[in-house]
Amino acid sequence: MDLCFTMLVPLTIGTIAVYAAFRRVDVYSALVQGAGSGLDTLLRIVPALIGLLTAVYMLRASGALELLAQLLAPLMDRLGLPPELLPLMLVRPISGSAALGVGSELISTYGPDSSLGRTAAVMLGSTETTFYTIAVYFGAVGITKTRYAVPAALCADLTGFLAAAWAVRLWFG
Repeated sequence: MDLCFTMLVPLTIGTIAVYAAFRRVDVYSALVQGAGSGLDTLLRIVPALIGLLTAVYMLRASGALELLAQLLAPLMDRLGLPPELLPLMLVRPISGSAALGVGSELISTYGPDSSLGRTAAVMLGSTETTFYTIAVYFGAVGITKTRYAVPAALCADLTGFLAAAWAVRLWFG
């Protein structure tokens, strides 16, 4: 079974190459053209990504995330969410790597089998890096006004956070 999955990518590439040769497509020039398009896209989205990642690291280093977590702790309790998870919930829509760092800290502090550790893991798996995704995809096609995409995506993230906490409480007590 493992051999089948191991060979899946090479067989797919080989099949495409054979099909292209059969159709008399210049595979190399198509590859070079696609790589050039990829670099053009990269040049359009890199400035937004650098600004986004810089802002995330500045917020974490300044202690602003921890202060906000302390201010919102009473609301978290009313929603049935552990206040310790608020830094993860604030960082996750912005940066996946920062969220993994926060999640790792939570899991190492409270343990992987703790309610907090499980909830952090489920939150990481059931939510998206909203601003990163919007910056990449909207930037790739040149959209500068996101209109309702950001509020809708943030509502989906909040729903994912709440559902993760409730699901862990339901399944693991």
